[in-house]
Amino acid sequence: MRTISAANLRTEPRKSFLMNETATPQATSVAHPMDETSSLATSVTPLATLLAQAAAPPELTAYCGAMTPRKLDAPERETAALAFGAAVHDLGWLRRVAVRGEDRFRWLNGMVTNTVNKLAANAGAWNLVLNAKGHIQGDLHVWREDPELSLTIAADQYDRLLAHLDRFIIMDDVELTPLSGETALGLAGPLAADVLKRLGLPALDKPLTSAHAVWNELKVRVVRAYGLLAPHYELWTQADGIPALWKALVEANATPVGAASLDAFRIAEGIPAYGIDIAEHDLPQETSQMRALSFNKGCYIGQEIVERIHSRGSVHRRLRPLELLGPVPAAGAELVLDGGAVAGQITSAAELIFAAGNRSFALGMIREDAGMRNQPFTYTAGTATGTARILAAPPDLDASRGKS
Repeated sequence: MRTISAANLRTEPRKSFLMNETATPQATSVAHPMDETSSLATSVTPLATLLAQAAAPPELTAYCGAMTPRKLDAPERETAALAFGAAVHDLGWLRRVAVRGEDRFRWLNGMVTNTVNKLAANAGAWNLVLNAKGHIQGDLHVWREDPELSLTIAADQYDRLLAHLDRFIIMDDVELTPLSGETALGLAGPLAADVLKRLGLPALDKPLTSAHAVWNELKVRVVRAYGLLAPHYELWTQADGIPALWKALVEANATPVGAASLDAFRIAEGIPAYGIDIAEHDLPQETSQMRALSFNKGCYIGQEIVERIHSRGSVHRRLRPLELLGPVPAAGAELVLDGGAVAGQITSAAELIFAAGNRSFALGMIREDAGMRNQPFTYTAGTATGTARILAAPPDLDASRGKS
């Protein structure tokens, strides 16, 4: 079992941004990005350490619990790579943990909201971790790569989630083993598969699948991640392999992209982030992320509440993807119906920079009755106002491409 100090078991409120503090590349630690009063150090990713040696090192920002480059190219070039080309970016804030022992399947199946026992080999699933009252304690991915199960957790949730899970290893033959030394780069965009093929790496067709390969004598674990507007891949390898892999990806026509554009694209895809769009007091169905739930997997912590809501068929509020017309509002900005009634609030918002004109998107927690009216909302950003409308489907970005 992994023993962790109870000092890390803090209640973390919903914050405004995934990125908040900037630093020079020489910085080695800052306040925890999800809790500015925390004394926990924020590590510098292996990629950030590599790029700090450049003649013009990039500015770093705290993102998901690690210091990473904020910007690596012009914003319009970064957005175009993500939406229409191939973008290579940092994922050094992700951590992996092996789940071992004879009881690993039964135990883990009882700890998370999605299927574990029925996962196919080399497949994964996104999960929420709940308490007994059904409130969301965090999120993670579960992967099955026989004979082992593993977890992928963001650095800003790592200690807290492992402490939560460890408390429930009582008489079980289960061991949580951090896979230290591994790190990841990301590759995203419609042309990402072409970049992988140039390197001789598998371009997986199905999201949430994985494969192992060897590239230039370097072991690489390729993961097809979840995405709504473009394919997303994770390339896992040992930290000392990052320089060669990064160089090869860039030479294969992948555009380097920083955390600011990556996060803006996440918001445009309508993918929520824990601690930003999803808070500890939220219930699973309020997030609208049904892909994180299985209703035929058996018992798990918080299941009674999830099943009760499922049977009732509704919640009073729900997280919704939005497109904005007007300035980008701060998190917490109120969404107001015609007539003045407050319908909800923005949880995160960002502008995508395109050559043909910028577009702004947001996620917002909105009262269910207001969301069903299919009416626009107004919001305030400083002294200016704007309108927001709920997106029934992922946005079409092709009109933003501009002339090639």
